[in-house]
Formats: sequence, C-alpha cells, structure tokens
Amino acid sequence: MPKKIDILLITLTSPILIGIYEDQKLIETIESEGKSSDVLPLIFEDLLKKYEIQNLFYANGPGSFMAIKVAYVFLKSLSVLKKIPLYARDAFYFNENQPIKAIGKLCFVKIASEITTQKFETVPQTLFSLPNELDYNEFSTNATPLYKIGAVG
Repeated sequence: MPKKIDILLITLTSPILIGIYEDQKLIETIESEGKSSDVLPLIFEDLLKKYEIQNLFYANGPGSFMAIKVAYVFLKSLSVLKKIPLYARDAFYFNENQPIKAIGKLCFVKIASEITTQKFETVPQTLFSLPNELDYNEFSTNATPLYKIGAVG
C-alpha cells in the first residue's frame, strides 16, 4: 500500500522546490533546475507511482507569470483528473516576507496584507524554502494565481 502524502510546490524561481509531506511533516525534498513545463510531468509521473497523493499545495504568486501559470494549469488539471484537493498560499509565506523580483528593478513587496511593487537600486535575491511542517490553516482553497502585473515574465 503506497504512503499517503501531501505535496507542496514552489516554482517561482530556480530551483523548483517540491516538498513531500507525511502526517504534515516534510519527509522528502525534490529540487530541479529545469523549466516547470519540462520537469513537472516527469517528477509527478514518479510521485504518482510511488505515493497516494492526498492534497496539493503551491505558491500561487506573485512572481514569474509563466511559472505561476504553468504550475497552476498543471496542478489544477491533476487536481480535477485525480480528484485531489488543491490549496494555495502567497509566495511571501515561503521567503520570510522578503521582496520577490518582478521585472527590471521592480520587486513585489507585501506590506500588511497588500501586495504591491517597489523599485530597488539593487534587486535582492529571492530565496524560498519549504516549511518543515504543513499547517493546513495557512493555505486557502482559493488556488487562483496571484499574477499582480499583467503578462510579464
């Protein structure tokens, strides 16, 4: 009988981070430098053979428009086809509320609960990390992407 797990995906920067959680605790991390559209089908093909996926979670933005779009379409399709619930959380939850690169010298920032853009002389490097434990209360069933600024990638 395969292990029952949850999966958390952060695809906003390279490397892509995928967390495998059992009983809400991180048991495995997968990192990939590849493009989401190339690596997600391959990674999930293996995961679906190895585990029984109970829930899907992802960082729904802000960040790269294309990365958000690919992750959402892929996970939403998987969610519908396999009847797996999909949950989302803004990316600031995974980087200690640090600025997230938008375009040029613009970065997304979150002040209180408002996400906006700010110009920086030096664009800070954005580092995301997977939480050691999944707190379901921190995620929303509204998994719609947070694009924030048009079709900018």
